[in-house]
Amino acid sequence: MKRREFVGLLGGAAAAAVWPSASRAQHPGKMARVGFLGLPAVDSLPQRTEAFRTGMRDLGYLEGHNVTIDYRWADSDYGRLPALLAELIDLKVDVIVTHGTPGALAAKQATSTIPIVIAVVGDAVASGVVASLAHPGGNVTGLTFFQPELNAKRLELLKEAMPDLMDVGVLLNPSNQMNEPVLPEVARVSESLKLRLHQFDARAPGDFDGAFATMNAKGVRAFVVFDDAMLIGNAKMLAALALKHGLASCGFLDYAGSGGLIAYGVDFPDMFRRSAAYVDKILKGAKPSELPVEQATRFATILNMVTAKGLGLTIPSSLLLRADQVIE
Repeated sequence: MKRREFVGLLGGAAAAAVWPSASRAQHPGKMARVGFLGLPAVDSLPQRTEAFRTGMRDLGYLEGHNVTIDYRWADSDYGRLPALLAELIDLKVDVIVTHGTPGALAAKQATSTIPIVIAVVGDAVASGVVASLAHPGGNVTGLTFFQPELNAKRLELLKEAMPDLMDVGVLLNPSNQMNEPVLPEVARVSESLKLRLHQFDARAPGDFDGAFATMNAKGVRAFVVFDDAMLIGNAKMLAALALKHGLASCGFLDYAGSGGLIAYGVDFPDMFRRSAAYVDKILKGAKPSELPVEQATRFATILNMVTAKGLGLTIPSSLLLRADQVIE
């Protein structure tokens, strides 16, 4: 099937086109220092990290030449974030780049003076990361998407794929503060679809087996994976367990490529790449409070027909025709 372009971030392309290259930086010859705080393990989200590096290179920043990037990784233990941020602050970084609600809120709490760029965060306003999209205020800006509606849509896709579905689960990391505004919207949509909603928690991969065993015990036939760095970083493990337990599932955009049945979401690597433009602008003297937060405006649906066959599911033609990509 023909794949359509699906991700558009307001103003991103224009910003990249007009913002000057690093060769005309405000302080020629100075080595810029960027702190990168990742939430999962160092090797779990390589596409996103490389996308950020690519964005920096495209703007003229070469690691070891005119920029130093200090990386810190929480290994999905969000309790480590304050200590890791303290390390970056001690290094006197010019900008901190992070992602996800836990990373954004921890960085905001750690410093009110060092500029913070959020590569991607769900509902930046609702979670308290920024005051508004147009006028972020404070020292934080970056890119966001609307997570409650996104997860509600995943629920609708599962119901469309399985019209007789009655019991559905949501798999989430209870350590992620973003769950608070997301759960009410998902509950509202599940009620309108006449679905019984069950919540399953996993703070680390070691919790997965217990979560899936409980799903089976409660008669759940499908589940939605909430956006969380730990869950995203373990997509292949989650997809394999879902297939093993005979459960349909829907998650973030690259979930289907990892073996999940359905993916619906935004292009995270593209958002990480675009975050470099914010770093570039700040290094040239711009204030984060004056840089509007960009938001994802278009989304994509991907279906994995190999997984559908393994689950013995027949996907309705109406859903197949609307998919942006079908994995055969």
